[in-house]
Amino acid sequence: MKKLLSVLLVLVMCFSLFASGSSEAKASENKTVTLEWWTWDPEMIEQNRSIIAAFEAQNPGIKINNTIVDTQEYWTKLRIQAQQKRLPDVFTLSSGYIEEWAEEGLLRNLDDLIAADKGFFDEFYKPIFDVTKGIANQDHYYAVPFALVNTVLYFNKDMFDAAGIAYPTDDWTWEEFREAAKKLTIDKNGDGTPDQWGYWFYGRYAHAESWIFANDGYLVNRDTMRFEPDANAMEALKMLTDLVLVDHSAPRQKDMSALKNQQVFPNELCAMWVDGGWYVDDFRKIGDKFQWGFVRVPQGPSATKRLTYAWPDSYALSPYTENADAAWKFVKFIAGQGISLDQFMAGKIPAYKGLTESDAFVDLTVQPGENMQLLRDMANDEMTTSYTKGWNEWRGYGAADTMGLNGVIDSIINGETSFDAGMKSATESINKVLARYYK
Repeated sequence: MKKLLSVLLVLVMCFSLFASGSSEAKASENKTVTLEWWTWDPEMIEQNRSIIAAFEAQNPGIKINNTIVDTQEYWTKLRIQAQQKRLPDVFTLSSGYIEEWAEEGLLRNLDDLIAADKGFFDEFYKPIFDVTKGIANQDHYYAVPFALVNTVLYFNKDMFDAAGIAYPTDDWTWEEFREAAKKLTIDKNGDGTPDQWGYWFYGRYAHAESWIFANDGYLVNRDTMRFEPDANAMEALKMLTDLVLVDHSAPRQKDMSALKNQQVFPNELCAMWVDGGWYVDDFRKIGDKFQWGFVRVPQGPSATKRLTYAWPDSYALSPYTENADAAWKFVKFIAGQGISLDQFMAGKIPAYKGLTESDAFVDLTVQPGENMQLLRDMANDEMTTSYTKGWNEWRGYGAADTMGLNGVIDSIINGETSFDAGMKSATESINKVLARYYK
């Protein structure tokens, strides 16, 4: 009898432990996970609230706390969080910071999460993710792109029609482009100064690199991490500066510096212009006051393959997150099915195929109509950028846009220095910058 009681007591204890364990497991399963999500741009607050509400409705065990930081303070505050190892679980990431932050161990390597997510690249464009590897200077994924930014050659159809010139095509050669630019440069009042230019550019990264990469060139030697433009890059830069100094079909930078980018093209001061796809949004806001379209940046004579200059807007995961699976689920949502096309600036290409391949992306009721198909096609291009550590400084960007390579190109087309002297000066000064970042 005692043996029977002992056995029963053991069974009761085992059942109690099992029940207790099951209860704890169930409690653990029901525990709410809170993810910190940092973004910039306070104007996005309502959009972010809508996204969060939709995600939390689908994922009742996950809560999202969104912190929006003013764009100018974002990186300073995020760096402070990084120093304290308190980075938000998910945060907006600029392409210009991918290499630096990945090298410092401040971005979670996403290879395992992507590999475990079967069919991931059936939902997202792999080339858009692959360009982040080149930016990171590593063969690993550290970013989840949600939008691709690329460059195209815009043209004013009204100006082409008035000149009786056929519109540009994706197969245009550089010679065809230059000849059209000459014909579209017109001195209307006969005072010796053109009132209309065939083309317009200055030292801006989107204006120059677009042609360099279209000629299969590079500015930075990735083996040495030094500024060593190859022959193809020099050919592209010489062609651009010759538009001003030889062909006289593009203006000097200083003669246009008082104007905003958005004013030059639609006001018929120039017939062609290369810049980012996001200007689709700006031009649509102007309405139908002028007719316009875009094509690929013409491929250069020395190119052996087509390279597209493009870079993504992305999100990153903290390497310190304790909820990687939940963070991955959320970042996929905010880069994919959780957002709608109207939440994008027109002209940016969603990394999520469901949006880019939707009928709404190529809207025939608004300009540029069928041209938007080109942006869809470019999502599958081989892409490259000029990003390195210290890029803002040596390239000349933002507050330093009159310095670096930007300033050198401007000084050449302004006639303040020769092409050879300018490029020699650029090489010396830029490599002093790169030497600080790459020992």
